Amino acid sequence: MGNLYDYFSAPDDPAALAAFGRGIEEAGLPLLPVKGIDPYVQLGQAESMLTGTPYDDVTSLPRFNRLLSSPDDDSRWLVTLTDELRDALVAAIPGGFAKVAETWSRIEEFGGDCPPGELVGFLARLADLAEEARTRPEPHRLYCLMSL
Repeated sequence: MGNLYDYFSAPDDPAALAAFGRGIEEAGLPLLPVKGIDPYVQLGQAESMLTGTPYDDVTSLPRFNRLLSSPDDDSRWLVTLTDELRDALVAAIPGGFAKVAETWSRIEEFGGDCPPGELVGFLARLADLAEEARTRPEPHRLYCLMSL
């Protein structure tokens, strides 16, 4: 079946953690559900491409996939995404995703079977979420709820 990823925005870590416990939609937060694009390796590589930052440097950022939920949970986890990713997504609007998606689609973790057009669509939807997060009166940050 594959892992499910719910990308969403929240004003801060406590609000994201509360939404994790209660339900993102129930909390009224913007949500982008997706199957098969993990926030660590796959999205981390996209962040590297979007920002021009080496992947190892991306993974060392303080908010890169920092676990907010309990490490003891064996089927659901909540992690932070970086503000650098949020801002790079917004900066790439409009139409800046085709070149990134072409390169990104060839990473090993996609197994060679991910059409670049699908990745452009995902990045555009994530960019919409990022733009909404950044332009709110109280700017939001991005998060990912992972489920088995």
